[in-house]
Amino acid sequence: MAEALVSAADSTPSVAAPAALPVRAVLPWALFVGLLALIALYFVGAEQGATSVFAGTDVHEWVHDGRHLLGFPCH
Repeated sequence: MAEALVSAADSTPSVAAPAALPVRAVLPWALFVGLLALIALYFVGAEQGATSVFAGTDVHEWVHDGRHLLGFPCH
């Protein structure tokens, strides 16, 4: 019966350590997300005028509010 009455101060709490992620596993995903972010930034910020990929104002109208939200002037 004496063995069952162990005080909390005598036991050490176990702390779970976070799992280590190897850089080789994360790098392709980081590059992919970075590329998508750059493409989105291009369409929101520069898809108009001399550097436009698509003719017309369709892309401009789709990302118009995003331009203002991010502080890009468009008119």
